[in-house]
Amino acid sequence: MPEQEPAKAQHHAALTEALMNVRLGRCATAERQLRAIQVADPGDVSSLHLLGVALLDQDKLTEALEALERAVAAAPRSWRARTDRARAWRRSGRLEEALAELQRVLAAAPALEAAWLAYGDALVDLKRFGEARLAYEQARLADPQRERIEEASRALIAKGRTRAEAIFREILEVDPGHLAALCGLAAVALGTGRAREAHRLLHHVIKQSAHLPLAWRGMCQALADLGQYAEFESAMRHLLELEPENPKNWVLLGTIHLRLMRQRDALEAFEQAARLTPDEVTLALSIGHIHKSLGNREECEAAYKACLKKSPSLGEAWWSLADLKTYVFSDAEIATMQALVNDAGGEDLDQAQLHFALGRAFEHQRNYRAAFSHYEQGNRRRRRTASFDILHFETKTRRVKACFDTEFFEARRGTGIEDPAPIFIVGLPRSGSTLVEQILASHPLVEGTFELPYMLAQVRELDHATPDKDGYPEGVRALPAAHFAELGRRYLAQTTPLRTGRAHFIDKMPNNFSHVGLIHTMLPRAAIIDVRRHPMDACFSTYKQHFAEGQSFSYDLEELGRYYRCYLELMDHWDEVLPRRVLRIRYEHLVMEPETHVRLLLRHLGLDFHPACLAFHETRRAVRTASAEQVRRPLYRTGIGYWRHFEDQLQPLKRALGSCLARFDEEGLSAPDP
Repeated sequence: MPEQEPAKAQHHAALTEALMNVRLGRCATAERQLRAIQVADPGDVSSLHLLGVALLDQDKLTEALEALERAVAAAPRSWRARTDRARAWRRSGRLEEALAELQRVLAAAPALEAAWLAYGDALVDLKRFGEARLAYEQARLADPQRERIEEASRALIAKGRTRAEAIFREILEVDPGHLAALCGLAAVALGTGRAREAHRLLHHVIKQSAHLPLAWRGMCQALADLGQYAEFESAMRHLLELEPENPKNWVLLGTIHLRLMRQRDALEAFEQAARLTPDEVTLALSIGHIHKSLGNREECEAAYKACLKKSPSLGEAWWSLADLKTYVFSDAEIATMQALVNDAGGEDLDQAQLHFALGRAFEHQRNYRAAFSHYEQGNRRRRRTASFDILHFETKTRRVKACFDTEFFEARRGTGIEDPAPIFIVGLPRSGSTLVEQILASHPLVEGTFELPYMLAQVRELDHATPDKDGYPEGVRALPAAHFAELGRRYLAQTTPLRTGRAHFIDKMPNNFSHVGLIHTMLPRAAIIDVRRHPMDACFSTYKQHFAEGQSFSYDLEELGRYYRCYLELMDHWDEVLPRRVLRIRYEHLVMEPETHVRLLLRHLGLDFHPACLAFHETRRAVRTASAEQVRRPLYRTGIGYWRHFEDQLQPLKRALGSCLARFDEEGLSAPDP
């Protein structure tokens, strides 16, 4: 007996290690360990059962079935072994047999979570989706870790990501193969931009339960984030079969349609979600935003007002109405908003949007003093939610200039991808870039693809390549020449799903003005257009605009002026080191002499003149920027010199802009007093 104890302990340790490897998805390693145990103890049922599972996970179906049949024959009351044998039957196409076997297992062991999951999978294969959903719910209820999973899920919803991740990891320490915890960890990864890690975790989950809706929901998001849109669409079709009545699925589908610029498909998806959750205010807002981008003015207003019926104090709905630019608030609506603003309390973002909306309302009444007061208060509240370090940006500007000098470009001549398709429109927000995009996108050879995030994402990756996450731009000098072509190919691949086959496409992310040097090195034949507006008009128009995200420099007048000077400094630098590379279009000149400057634009792109470019306001296309309403109207000049209505209040901006104002006045871009 004493001699048997060490052997028994050794056997137990080996089996435990193999089990851990199976749960971690290291099934090839587990197979080797389990075969060794079988050689030492051919009659051991536990290792035989586990060997069948390891083989099944590796898609070695014939061997898995043989091992599992032997395990069940040796231990007919091992409900887990019988569950895994049924899984193997299902995988081999013996669906009815698998279903009958799982029914017998569940009759004997109704609390066995794995059996409910396998039962749900078999029901899905048989297209019995309603019964499958009930089975997956029974599996959730049977989970011994259910309370902890629910606690972690609540933390995740409340943005307590650290706490949620800690709970999921604690569960996985005990059971590394726990499917709900793996899905939870994948959700944490998705929330922090680690889509590849999420994809790996969810792939492991789906190996264990082929149709678990929770896993497929995460997988759809991971595939979309990885840019694998064909795979996403296939996965989403499957998910909607599994859960057609889950509004989260329709919201995810609508969100990805928006990302791919399929506005009408997105509208349909969000309307489906709203049908399932009619009281959800954010869905009504999203529907309104899509109608706005499509130019459906009546439907857009109706959606925003529907939001206010459900939530009368919702600042975003009030601002969304104001952001239609020509919407005129009634006295009653203004009084309602005034009653809602709370200088001493309230959520900063909500209060900021109310103030911005009131600013627009008083501006329409030509009560400029009251309008500015609300813009000022709105910016103050918004600044609390969106910090910006202007000193860091000014330093970064100097570093970009120092890095991308004449020697840099000479040393990298001939690098990049020689593709003339991209057209980059850069500048500051509210300077006319959407107008230029709409003009160009009216040409039959050009399509507008909105403000694309891909260039900024590449810069962010270069930044984060160093421990201090401030590796750009200096890290660019260390890149091999071939890497710039790889960056160019990557950018073009990312934009491919957004294009419909026209020769050119537009990326109008204004902030790309900082990255003209990188763009030129990656894509030396890409067109770059700088749309410039008088700094007082451009900065004030930005100051009174509430941006959903980004543009965090815009909520302080002094910082706005300093940011504009950085922009001018960089554009002057690009003109010096890359002469004639950037076409500059003055907003004021374009408005006053449209045909001359439209022809200039098209000639720069090597395109023939097309009359549709002058009738741009008649072009039917989705527009998703703050200027969506304005570019659907003929050109107007009322925006030139408009800042003078607020001249007294804008003195901090004038001081911050300093000497750069004089160069615009010398170029004749100022306007007379209104």
